[in-house]
Amino acid sequence: MGMPRDIGIVDTMIAFPHGDLKALYSYITKQTKDRESQEDFTFPAEYMFKDSPDAELEGNPDPIGVTLREMDLWGIEKGMIGISPRYETSLDAIKRFPDRFIPSVEIDPNRGMKNVEYMVRLYEQYGVRAFSCFPSGTDPQVAINDKKMYPVYAKCVELGVPIFCCAGVPGPRLKMEPQRVELIDEVMYDFPDLVFVTRHGCEPWTELAVKLMLKWPGLHYSTSAFAPKYYPTDIIDYANSRGADKILYAGYFPMGLSIERIMTEMVNVGFKDEVWPKFLRDNALRVLGLAG
Repeated sequence: MGMPRDIGIVDTMIAFPHGDLKALYSYITKQTKDRESQEDFTFPAEYMFKDSPDAELEGNPDPIGVTLREMDLWGIEKGMIGISPRYETSLDAIKRFPDRFIPSVEIDPNRGMKNVEYMVRLYEQYGVRAFSCFPSGTDPQVAINDKKMYPVYAKCVELGVPIFCCAGVPGPRLKMEPQRVELIDEVMYDFPDLVFVTRHGCEPWTELAVKLMLKWPGLHYSTSAFAPKYYPTDIIDYANSRGADKILYAGYFPMGLSIERIMTEMVNVGFKDEVWPKFLRDNALRVLGLAG
């Protein structure tokens, strides 16, 4: 059978073209020290993603329409987006198309209890279904197992929503130490009811990521920021054996990858027939609390 064409895909990382990419990524570039990152790159991981759709679409007058057209073209029923009270496009999207967009919120653990209050307020006001964190991108950096993260994890458990967290070597030229995969083990030990979904690959520690997913029921992996031809073999093999319920599809449009490229390459990924529906849809709906 291979990859199903009409399943109603759920993409757990999608966004809209932005009007000012330099401003969007300034929180990352201000922390870098190399000249390319600070002066030349529009996108902080530009050296890895040579054909970023965002650069071509920058300033598009209809960013929501652009993303919806791509979703419709490639069979994506729902997409999880990051929202913020300061980003009107995201709020407009969930207001106008609540059946298409799932709200998530990126958090900054450096803000302490103000951050927890922020989580609760947006959860109640906008129906947020997930929170996210980029440990290497926080300023100052906050490791996955740093105790500054513990109020965030506790609140996620209390609200019954997952945390999506970058793990592995980051694309931007920032220190990787906060995202070492072994740090997840302590978090899952201390929060056994937490649903924790890794983002951005876990490389070069994918074998360890698989071991930890076998160990901890709440630990999952999403494929964000990876073209399908580069999906780690460890992850594909795990999905085809004991991990069919643990691997979630996530794209990277428009940041670094076009949906056309993702879906064109996706058909060659060696998932078993029974894995595809879980990977493309069912696991995301369950993790996000949207399964009927």
